[in-house]
Amino acid sequence: MPAFASSLGRLATGAATALLDALLPPRCLVCGEGVDRQGGLCPRCWTGLSFIAAPLCACCGMPFEYEAQEGNLCGACLAEPPPFARARAVLVYDDGSRPLVLGFKHGDRIHAATAYGVWLARAGRELLTDADRLVPVPLHRGRLFRRRYNQAALLAGALSKSCGVPAVPDLLQRRRATPTQGGLDRQGRHRNVKGAFRLRPGLSVTGQRLVVVDDVLTTGATLAECARVLLRAGAARVDVLTLARVVKR
Repeated sequence: MPAFASSLGRLATGAATALLDALLPPRCLVCGEGVDRQGGLCPRCWTGLSFIAAPLCACCGMPFEYEAQEGNLCGACLAEPPPFARARAVLVYDDGSRPLVLGFKHGDRIHAATAYGVWLARAGRELLTDADRLVPVPLHRGRLFRRRYNQAALLAGALSKSCGVPAVPDLLQRRRATPTQGGLDRQGRHRNVKGAFRLRPGLSVTGQRLVVVDDVLTTGATLAECARVLLRAGAARVDVLTLARVVKR
């Protein structure tokens, strides 16, 4: 009976996929050109993306330009270790990935979340192995009302379906509206988000291993502040996973 149910489920999934493809032909997530499956990329856009792989900093995930031993840290993490244990990202945030990220964040291309969840699960495999919860970076309610969705929560939800770790969309709350981080230097970004987050009243993270999810890691100020709040609340470990990250050579 279980085998029959499994076969029936696969048939139903295949039929649903065929129907979706008929109604909404698959398009490249970046340029909109026709592709062979939902959530895919055309060859030109695929080759324009820079996926992050080893060797990289064991802490912040910054890719090294040279061969390095596993466990090596970059100069920034040696000089000033971040509050989170590890950070990993799928892509370098550059001219190739920028349309993809901004289209998802501001252009209502939320159908791409499923594909990004698979990418995140692959890039964050070592973080997710023993994780207890996924925690998206929250938006202030005013910005959420204007944008209509929180891109970090969509990523966390898609990642949860891909890896099985539960996502808690409202575990963290943004207690005050902060100006956009764009245009601020590193210190300005840290000042901007200091004290901006809190653990939702009534929830506990004591002893839990958490993965904070967001779209882009720039200086890490927002993600670091989220990690501090969770660690002060008793979390055993906080890691960070993003769709893209800025890489400074």
